[in-house]
Amino acid sequence: MSLPDVVSREQWLEARMRLLAEEKEMSRKLAALAAERRRLPMVKIEKEYVFEGPDGKATLAELFDGASQLVVQHVMFGPDWESVCPGCTASIDEMSDGLLRHIRSRDTRFVLVSRAPQAKLAATQASKGWTVPWYSSYGSDFNIDFQVTLDASVGQITYNFRPEPDLLNGQQSTEMPGFSAFLRDGEEVFHTYSCYARGGEYIGNAYTYLDITAFGRSEDWEEPKGRARTLHGADPTFTD
Repeated sequence: MSLPDVVSREQWLEARMRLLAEEKEMSRKLAALAAERRRLPMVKIEKEYVFEGPDGKATLAELFDGASQLVVQHVMFGPDWESVCPGCTASIDEMSDGLLRHIRSRDTRFVLVSRAPQAKLAATQASKGWTVPWYSSYGSDFNIDFQVTLDASVGQITYNFRPEPDLLNGQQSTEMPGFSAFLRDGEEVFHTYSCYARGGEYIGNAYTYLDITAFGRSEDWEEPKGRARTLHGADPTFTD
């Protein structure tokens, strides 16, 4: 890898100011994109999904644990796999208790879901020292319905909203990564957002996780249906 060019301070400042203008424009576009994401419609979850967690069985509504929103990271760990995906491992390794608290402070819970049985998840979690809640969707249609398990036997070959049969690589089934966001209104649960492939590369801190939810960072917008919201702390203000 070659080193950057060596220039005068004046030349560096000129180049830096050009880049700063591009950075500001990108920030504005990302903010506008987040606003569009919050305006997406939502779909009511009609199917009863049941998961297995460390404390036993739980429905999708129970995964919220009293919060209004839920973010699920679809972790690649198939029922017959011996270990969790290395890429997913790297992202979970970086999740701290503080990050989970910051997400929860905005009335949002974050969990992991994989298709491997709970015993495998528990053993992996203990060996790696992970504290993020991790649930097994084994035996349910959750992974199939949210298109993170590709399975030729049931005709599910869609990933990232398009047919991807080549991802099976000659296998009967395989697991894929992604994130899904859900909203709870009383006893009803709604699917508001999912992202896969490169869409998940921009997610990594509390704000970016919140940015994929319907309520976002809970700033500068009105609650639908007149429900009042309590803001848990103020977001930083960025200026040009």
